[in-house]
Order: sequence, then structure tokens, then C-alpha cells
Amino acid sequence: MRTYTAKPKDITRKWFVIDASGQPLGRLAARVSTILRGKHKPMFTPHMDTGDHVIIINAEKIVLTGRGKPDEKIYWHTQYPGGLRSTTYGKMLEQTPEKLVMRAVKGMLPHNTLGAQMLRKLRVYKGPEHPHQAQQPEVLEI
Repeated sequence: MRTYTAKPKDITRKWFVIDASGQPLGRLAARVSTILRGKHKPMFTPHMDTGDHVIIINAEKIVLTGRGKPDEKIYWHTQYPGGLRSTTYGKMLEQTPEKLVMRAVKGMLPHNTLGAQMLRKLRVYKGPEHPHQAQQPEVLEI
């Protein structure tokens, strides 16, 4: 028996819309990363991007679960000397909820160029509107 490997011409991509209202951040990010990677398809191939496009709306209504989660710190570095920056999950949710969701999903994808390619298929919007009606996205319930 031979192992199946997806070919670029065989890959068809769909568009999905996910409403993040009331969803826990980690569970939403795990489900979205599965769709972006293509693991929900029978033709999944680990070394190829077989995933679909995902649009997340209502990012500001996401829920941070866990005791002390809104007060937990997030760190990043600007790559300049003395460039260590930090903020809290709660503050980031208020100011830029799109970045918070993108950061959570990015951490669940492969940490290489293939993961970066998969992350480009994710669009996150603060409110209920998005400019991708022409792609005829399907609503995905989580």
C-alpha cells in the first residue's frame, strides 16, 4: 500500500467565517489552527499547506478563561537593545483584540515558513463586519 501525498493541483481551498463571541481564546485558536493547517481534510499532508481560509469576526467579544488570565503578562522583544516590551492579556483584549487572536493561533501552527504561509490565510476583525463577501464564506459553528 502506498502513502497518499497531496499535490498542489488537488488542493481546493474553502472560506470559513467563525464568530468569536463568547468563545474561550485557547479553544478557538486550537480549532482555527486545525482548519488553517488542513488536518480536518482526508487529504492532509504534513509537509504541504492543504488548509482553508478563516475569517474571525467579533474578536473583541472573546473570553479569557482561567483564574488571573486577564492579569497575565505577554512579552515580546523589538530586536533593539533594551527592547523588551510587555502588556497584559486584559489590556491587549481591550486595545487590539485582533493581535491577541493572531498571536494565539500563530503559537499553535508550525514554527517555520510553512506556518507563516498558513497564518496568511487568517483574517481577524474586531466587529461583525468583514470585506470578504465575494469569497462566499461558509459559517462554521464551534
